Amino acid sequence: MGLLEYRQHKADCQRKQHERATKIANLPATYSYPLTPQERTILGKPIQDLVQDVQKNVTNPIDILRAYGKVTLKAHEKTNCATEILFPEAEEWATKECNLRGPLAGIPVSLKDSVQVKGFDITVGFSTHTGKPYAEDGPMVRLLKDAGAVPFVKTNLPTTLLSFESTNDVWGQCTNPHNTAYSPGGSTGGESALLAFGGSRIGIGSDVAGSVRVPAHFSGCYSIRCSTGRWPKMGMNTSMPGQEAIPSVFSPMARTLNDLAYFTRSLIQCRPWEYDYTVHPLAWRSSISDSYRDKKVLRVGVLRTDGVVDPSPACARALSLVADALRAEGHDVFDVSPPSPYEALKLASHLLLSDGGATFMSFFRSGEWNDLGAAAMIKYMHLPRFVKKLHYWWVKYVRRDEIWAGLIKDWHPKSAYEYWQLAGKREAYKARFYDWWDEQGKDAAAMDVMLVPPNATPAVPHGGMHDAVSSCGYTFLFNLLDYSAGVIPVTHVDPAKDALPSTFNFTKLNGVAQGAYKHYDAAAMSGLPVGVQVVGRRLQEEKVLAIMERCEDALDKHGGRYELLEIV
Repeated sequence: MGLLEYRQHKADCQRKQHERATKIANLPATYSYPLTPQERTILGKPIQDLVQDVQKNVTNPIDILRAYGKVTLKAHEKTNCATEILFPEAEEWATKECNLRGPLAGIPVSLKDSVQVKGFDITVGFSTHTGKPYAEDGPMVRLLKDAGAVPFVKTNLPTTLLSFESTNDVWGQCTNPHNTAYSPGGSTGGESALLAFGGSRIGIGSDVAGSVRVPAHFSGCYSIRCSTGRWPKMGMNTSMPGQEAIPSVFSPMARTLNDLAYFTRSLIQCRPWEYDYTVHPLAWRSSISDSYRDKKVLRVGVLRTDGVVDPSPACARALSLVADALRAEGHDVFDVSPPSPYEALKLASHLLLSDGGATFMSFFRSGEWNDLGAAAMIKYMHLPRFVKKLHYWWVKYVRRDEIWAGLIKDWHPKSAYEYWQLAGKREAYKARFYDWWDEQGKDAAAMDVMLVPPNATPAVPHGGMHDAVSSCGYTFLFNLLDYSAGVIPVTHVDPAKDALPSTFNFTKLNGVAQGAYKHYDAAAMSGLPVGVQVVGRRLQEEKVLAIMERCEDALDKHGGRYELLEIV
């Protein structure tokens, strides 16, 4: 059975990759031509300008699609970011199905591989899901088409969706457009690679522990993790169907902040709750956006460390650049120490894998490659309990590593009783954090947002998640809380400015920090993007996007905003 299953796995992977290569080879010749001056003009326009051009019959949606299609093919050639190529179907949809009077008229939109599109598989990187095309579009794609958008490509991810890398046997390894030795992020890594390269302006991803925010940080683009209920959820596939302890949310990503704000606003104005029962009937609140764009003095808390892994010099510098720019603009910027982020990391980790990984492991076939970080978690999960107990004692009492010991303690599948106990602790933690946020404004105006590193380090090298898998607390915290959190790229790694100090002692770090810092090398990482996370409370997308704009405006005046990769 194992050998036959392995052969079927290899055959299905080869078939899907052959389908993709054949689809690309058989595209109309125009997709292989060099970019024209007109196409470069199209590529340089914000999406609201392109929408106006389409609605005024100045620009044909097919011309926009082909311009972005050309760059997508270049991006794919460099990074292996694409899974399903939808270009021919997209040309037909642009003329027959998409509402070209809508707020996204003619705008190509890229989709994480997990989004349901009629006529195509949702593999999620598993070979067992190949050869099962969907008969209908899911709610997200119907909503996009009704808004006038043109879905045109699906993008790469890791099989488990529990990694900051994006590699699988079906589609292969996705790489970072800045340095192909590094990951573009995960699990929405194909999207971030494509957006950063310039092959798309708008994309849809999903986030359960940082999966749209870390890719934006690793690759140099923009994203916002929406709170649950603000964005459609149905019509997707996942590696962990039924997992609701830390809900996965689908959320937008973009090449520019202007496009991210316009796209988010436009989709919510299209009343997504009429397409998907999971969406709250909460209209876009322009008054909130306007008030935070105009507010004279913002109160901004800065989380310098989560107490588990201190940010690397590159990430600490990016955080300071934004904080200092806001302070120079006259805003009230102050350091904060919220309720233990370490406690949140423990709770979120145990809740997310309360089934012991049984659900996502059930999709693997014999011999199928697993992400190294996810594989390490599962391997430890299923060690005999007495072995784990001995290891826990050794970590806690011999190595005296309380952080790592606390994370691995009771790392096993949970009973319903244990799961309910964890869920109760989660709710108590959320209540404590809510009260803490309120307390930051007792003697002054309320705290508006927090600035937080998206990750302790810039992008990891391929395979790096084997060691860094537990270093996800800076994003995972806000999945547990269900807060709105966006990422803006701020700077690039500088070998001189971001080198570790001579006094840095790797051996003194806890186990989580050692896994993160094992791969930190400012010289090797030179030029990789570094971002900052802007965090509001639950369902505060309007506020977060508005203050992201204020952050970028402040950087413009004090040090300069992030420079995007030039479209080649």
